[in-house]
Order: sequence, then C-alpha cells, then structure tokens
Amino acid sequence: MLELESLTVRFGGLKALDDVGFTVRKGEIVGLIGPNGAGKTTAFNAISRFVPVAGGQIRFKEQDVLRLHAHGLARAGISRTFQNLGLFPHLTVTDNLLLGQHHRFRTHPLAQLVRPPHARHEEAHMRGKALQLLEQVGLGALKDAYVMGLPYGVQKFVELCRALAGGPQLLLLDEPAAGLTSGETEAMRALILRARDEFAATVLLIEHDMALVMRTCDRVVALDFGKVIAEGTPDHIQQDPRVIEAYLGQPEVPHA
Repeated sequence: MLELESLTVRFGGLKALDDVGFTVRKGEIVGLIGPNGAGKTTAFNAISRFVPVAGGQIRFKEQDVLRLHAHGLARAGISRTFQNLGLFPHLTVTDNLLLGQHHRFRTHPLAQLVRPPHARHEEAHMRGKALQLLEQVGLGALKDAYVMGLPYGVQKFVELCRALAGGPQLLLLDEPAAGLTSGETEAMRALILRARDEFAATVLLIEHDMALVMRTCDRVVALDFGKVIAEGTPDHIQQDPRVIEAYLGQPEVPHA
C-alpha cells in the first residue's frame, strides 16, 4: 500500500532522512521507532507533503505521492494525526469530525456559505456520519462539547476519530499515546486495532511507548540519524543489537 524508496530530506546541510526505504502492506499495523531526532516525524511530513523531498520516491497504491499536493492526500485515501494536537479547540467535537470529511463534500465551498437546500442536506448527511462514528467509539456523549474544554487524553481520541471520519485507507498516527495514562493507553491501543479491523485502515504508527508498539504492531521499522537501521517483527526488533544500542538500551541487571 505504501512504499518509500531511497527517500532523502534535507534541511540546509542536514540530512534528516538519508536514503530511507520501507514498505507498509495492506492491513498491517507498522511501527516506526527511534530516538528523538531520528527522522520519524520528518518521514510522516514527507508522506504528507509538508516538507520538500530532495530525492527518492513515495508511492501509495502505485500512485506517485510526490505529484500530489498536501490538500489532495485525504481524497487520495491518507489521513494523519499530529504529535502536537491539530484540533480546532473553539469548535465542537462533531464539527471537528465534519472537517475530517471535507474532501467528501460535493457542494462547492461558496455554495456552502449561501446554504442552498442541497448543501444543507449534504451537511446533515455528513453530520449524521460523524455522530455515528462518535457513538461507535464511545464518545457520543461529547458530540456537542467544545474541544478546548476536554481533557488532553480525550482530545487525543477525538483527533484519531477525526482522521477516521475521512474514511482513510492509510492512517498515519504520530505518537497517539503520548501523555496518556496507562488506562487511556490501553483504550488507545483498542481503538488503533479497531481502526484496522473495523474501519479497514492500514496503520503506520510512530510511538515511544514500546509496550504499546510491541503488543500492537505486525512489523517495526527502526530509524536512527535519518537511516533505517532495522526492520522486522517486534520480537526481532527487540533483540536487534543496533536497535538496542541506538534506542532500547540494555535491560538493567538486578543487583544480588
């Protein structure tokens, strides 16, 4: 579904990504791990067309992503969340999910301002789909709540729901469990699995919670200094000496 080949991103003289290549197959949950500054979010930003690419290719279902604009990715089938929440705090939860469906609206934006009958009908239909999704994930009671008044952990779930509202085939999740309690992390894991199993979204996941990564992902790709240093199953990655040295570290040996 997704293929990165020899991907290179430069910021001045710094190579944030250096000849990076990996694939994500349909129906997988793939983890992207590594220390801070390894290039994980840069890879997401390159896929999302937020940063210029100096070399290499990105293909999504055989389509050249580098020929797309950032605003065309949702229509192509790619949605994402952000390391720092990208919600609209002064809008309600439902309105944030409506924005996640913007590419599905057929009514021209100017016509939406005038609100002719067909535009009102379409908005009502999309609002109904947003409310249905909120009920499915257990957030229906918050449909009219303003995002700015919600706890941080709840906002993380709302952001993932907004990404799901667009009906993505590929879901990019940037540290979805960051800042969550252990209970919220377990609920987030369940929602990520549902995104794949119930909503048919293939998932590429950046996360520092290694317990979550190892219990959730089918495969893991490890980056360090902008390069892929290892790729494989969670069990394989946990035992790879390059990953242990660069990121995981050696387990502490208890004193006698």
